Amino acid sequence: MDHKGLVREVAERTGLAREESADITWAVLEGLADQLSHGEARRLAIELPHMSALLQARRRRRKEAHPVRLHHFVGDVARRTGLTYEDARAGAGAVLAALRETLSVEEYRHLTAQLPGEYAGLVEAA
Repeated sequence: MDHKGLVREVAERTGLAREESADITWAVLEGLADQLSHGEARRLAIELPHMSALLQARRRRRKEAHPVRLHHFVGDVARRTGLTYEDARAGAGAVLAALRETLSVEEYRHLTAQLPGEYAGLVEAA
């Protein structure tokens, strides 16, 4: 799925405007890249070549994952986008759900294994 397809999928799942969906998609991917280990950010960049520059630029130089609690992550996405907490939460779930459909089962499992378990509820709600 390319960037436009990902944004379109987020817009369809959330009912947000395209511009808001684009903003939330970038904010969620930035936030995820900040949490992932160096290796996982690199793997995700390979799977999403249109997002490669963003993911490579945002990843931390550390080798281990740096997970963030869900409420902090959603709050950060809300601040970055100017959306409400509820819209940011729905948008984050929509991005993760779109990634689940885009990535292979193995790649998605690698991604979510580095996040706190509470993130799974976002995807199910989306």
